[in-house]
Parts: sequence; structure tokens; C-alpha cells
Amino acid sequence: MNKRNKAILLIILSAFSFAFMFAFVRLSGDLPTMQKVFFRNFVALFFALGVMKKKHIRFGCATRKNSMVLFTRSLAGSLGMIGNFYAIDVLVLSDASILNKMSPFFCVLFSFIFLREKLKLFNIVTITGAFIGALFVIKPTFANADLFASLAGFLGGMAAGLAYTCVRYLGQHGEKGPMIVAYFSLFSCLITLPFLIIDFHPMSILQVLCLIAAGFGAAGGQFAITAAYSNAPAREISIFDYTQIIFTATLGFLMFGDKPDIWSLLGYIIIISMAMTVFIFSNKKAQTKEG
Repeated sequence: MNKRNKAILLIILSAFSFAFMFAFVRLSGDLPTMQKVFFRNFVALFFALGVMKKKHIRFGCATRKNSMVLFTRSLAGSLGMIGNFYAIDVLVLSDASILNKMSPFFCVLFSFIFLREKLKLFNIVTITGAFIGALFVIKPTFANADLFASLAGFLGGMAAGLAYTCVRYLGQHGEKGPMIVAYFSLFSCLITLPFLIIDFHPMSILQVLCLIAAGFGAAGGQFAITAAYSNAPAREISIFDYTQIIFTATLGFLMFGDKPDIWSLLGYIIIISMAMTVFIFSNKKAQTKEG
């Protein structure tokens, strides 16, 4: 198997792992969002620390600037996860998933703002198209009883886009993936711990097992996607990450009877079409340069 095919399988595995996480976060039942976020990251923290120990990676940044970027990554990632988990509890699973998948478009936007990467007309058109697709999912009217959860999911995707921009910077400046994951997981645990103490809800064995399963899914997804991007460039494989929508829609229907409405389906089509357009354009551009 060549590296590209291996990367495709890994990113599909990552997509399934995150869909698995979504399902078990919902399955854990009526628990506070902060409690779910804490236990999800608590499991992921031990995974990351284990990898760091095995690979002899130290816990810390090479420079002070990297430390500030890592802090921003962790804060944005935590806020993104809180918004995403709240959306998971309220919305159809596939709606929560597609709003989270707005993050690559925001990553392009934040890379322009903070990393001074060029933003061309093509980028503006695809970001605008994705935003229009998100509006179909959010349905921003007072008639939408789930408007707050939809906005939380959308803002969660925005925060995740900022977090991925920071990860991009850190990766370009010598920081290791497992250390970034460990720092982020520890940070999320620390900021959610006060909420956990103040408003802890006793959990059944089944709820504990569901949150552990969600943590395993999250850790598996993180490491699979990191391995995928180490085997092939994003332009060749990123579109396959959108298989997560198929997985979450299937699990949502089978486990919870979720059925997205026609407006949400239209939004999915628009957002995925924009992602496919970026994917095709990036590959053609790369082939032209190589030719």
C-alpha cells in the first residue's frame, strides 16, 4: 500500500472515530456539557502522555512565542469542544457534525489574519459558500427552537478553526503533535474542573463507560488524523474527512432515530460541495506546478 492510500484509510478511520465519539457523548445521557468535556479530555490526556513517554518527548515549548500560541490553541480548542458537545446533546448528530466541519474554512480565514497566508478570490468564494450552507443548517429564525445550540455548534467550528491554525503554526515551528495534544487535554481538564466540582452529576456505570468510549474515540481520531497528514499532503486527502458526516448520520439514525430536515440536507450538500471544490482545485494546481 502506498503512502497516499494509507493516508486515505487513516483519515477515514479518524472520521469514524470522531463519529463514534459523537454518538457516545450523546449516549452518555443527561449530564452537564462541562462534565462530558472533562472526562473526554481526561482519557485523551493519558493517551497523549503515554505516547510522549514512549517517544521521549518533553512537556514544554521551545520558545516563549510558541507557548503563547499553544495557550491560544488550547483555549480555542476547549471553547470549540464545549460548543460542539452542547450541540451534540441538542441537535441531530449530523447537524452538529457538519457545523463542526466548518473549521477548515475558518482555518483558511484565520491563517490569512494571523499567519499572513494569502487569501485569494477563490478562498473568499468557497468560504462564503460554506457560510451560506451553514445558514441552512442553523436556520437563524426565532421559529427554530434549537437556534442557540446551532449557533453554539457553529461558533464551536469557528473556535476549532482557530485552534487548527495554531496547530499549523506550532507544527511549522518544531513542536511535536503528542505534546500539543497532551497540553490541550490537560488545559481543558483544568478549565472544566471547577464546573465539575460545583455541578457534578453522579453517573451510572453505563454513563462512565460511554464517556470512556468517547475518550477512546477522540484519542483514536486525533492520532489517526495526525498519522494521515504525515503520510500525504492535505490537498490529496482532506476531502475524505467529510465521510464523518456519513458516519454520524448513520449512527444518529440507527441509535437515536435522528432525521435531518430538507434544509439541513441542502446545507450539507453546499458545504461538502465547497470542500470538494477546494480539494479538486488544490490538486489541479499542484499537478500544474509539478508538470
